[in-house]
Amino acid sequence: MTERDPKADLHHYLKTARESLLWKLDGLSEYDVRRPFTPTGTNLLGLVKHLAGVELGYFGETFGRPSGEPLPWLDDDAEPNADMWATPDESREQMIALYHRAWAHADATIEELPLDATGHVVWWPADRNPVTLHRILVHVTAETNRHAGHADIVRELIDGAAGRHSQDSLPNADDASWWTDYLERLEQAAHKAAENQPQGA
Repeated sequence: MTERDPKADLHHYLKTARESLLWKLDGLSEYDVRRPFTPTGTNLLGLVKHLAGVELGYFGETFGRPSGEPLPWLDDDAEPNADMWATPDESREQMIALYHRAWAHADATIEELPLDATGHVVWWPADRNPVTLHRILVHVTAETNRHAGHADIVRELIDGAAGRHSQDSLPNADDASWWTDYLERLEQAAHKAAENQPQGA
């Protein structure tokens, strides 16, 4: 059995999560990629904008490799959550291009440094520093997958598209009656569990 490269494995999962998030914008209107779907404003293009900044920071400044990308929404005087939504002047194309440049910058850091290379995350407290590239790869991959999960739900609410990528399909994806019956079974199970719950529990 061939021994696998741990860094290559981690990098693969990061790349997969990135691509999964980005395809959720495919085929949607400007309104749908921007509109909020939760009380805290979760929206697809905002997730892309946020994660571009995440990668540029963690794989850039952390290891003394700043990208030079201007990110005014991360300045100290920026309004809260400015990195979580795109203004009307920030086009979808600009945000996606920024995310792709963030990938390229991060990939260069990942490829050039060993997993035990150390850095410093200035926005983390002292007891969490210094950090290694290994730790940052795990951290950013986990965060990207978390937000890809948010995007999964948002996209499904918009038009029913679901899965990790455009070629992915759920079981019985084209059988609307199967899904209607499935949802009804879940609803009945939830009611039954609530009814069976002891009083005061």
